[in-house]
Amino acid sequence: MATVAQPNPTTQRPKFSFWRGVIYAVCIILALLFLFPIVWTAISSVKPPSEASAAPPTFLPSRIDFGNYIKLNDYGRGVWNYVGNSVGTAIMTVIGSTILSTLAGYGFSRFRFPAKNLMFVLILMTLMIPFQSILIPLFLILTGLKLQNTLFGLALVYITFQLPFGVFIMRNSFDTVPREIEEAALLDGCTPFTMLYRVMLNIVRPGIITVGIYAFLNSWNEFLAALIFMTKETSFTLPILLTSVRSGYYGAIDWGALQAGLMVTIVPCVVIFLLLQRYYVVGLTGGATKG
Repeated sequence: MATVAQPNPTTQRPKFSFWRGVIYAVCIILALLFLFPIVWTAISSVKPPSEASAAPPTFLPSRIDFGNYIKLNDYGRGVWNYVGNSVGTAIMTVIGSTILSTLAGYGFSRFRFPAKNLMFVLILMTLMIPFQSILIPLFLILTGLKLQNTLFGLALVYITFQLPFGVFIMRNSFDTVPREIEEAALLDGCTPFTMLYRVMLNIVRPGIITVGIYAFLNSWNEFLAALIFMTKETSFTLPILLTSVRSGYYGAIDWGALQAGLMVTIVPCVVIFLLLQRYYVVGLTGGATKG
């Protein structure tokens, strides 16, 4: 019995390996381009002041000096006061954004009510409103409610602008859940809110975490609203501290302290993203493919 000649699999491997190598090379180059500013900032933050301000700059420091981080306490009320304000604002923004977005997304996905699609479109249309155009009305509202110079008032502003995106993500996350799961839960005697708490939340966890990550990053790095709504030094957040460091004393900029302040701002964002990136990718992809 004649045997059929099998194709030699090794003949296609060089081509496949070549293109894979090209893809890896491109990814490595892009990664280095994106990581270089962070690495440069980290190295500059531990340089002695004279080397941090040197021109032309040197890449590696002659010695490791953490004095730049200690020097951040010389600005205003100290770096930890501003870090605490930023953490408090971010926590309130994340909690408020995730709860309201989850409830609204669940309602838009699972309930029927008049003008549901129109209301959803109107919510998304608010994304097109420039944030700067309504700063004065927001300032007047917060002043009337006596929430100016409070972290809670600032968090309310951040939650307001986070909700359209959060509702969009959460509605699409709930839309990906099969109706059979909902029907089975209802047959077991669950009410709509019991089903949300016991069944749905675990399934749409990537979407909730995605909303939380976006809420944290936006509130942690936001500068303009914090600068306008916070007029007392005790209420300033971390980005405003960086402005003080950038201005310096008598016009002299301490570049080492500025780089140290940037690292204090960057590290929490990087750590949170790395810890939750697998949920973030699933949640964002699910929200982008449904609609």
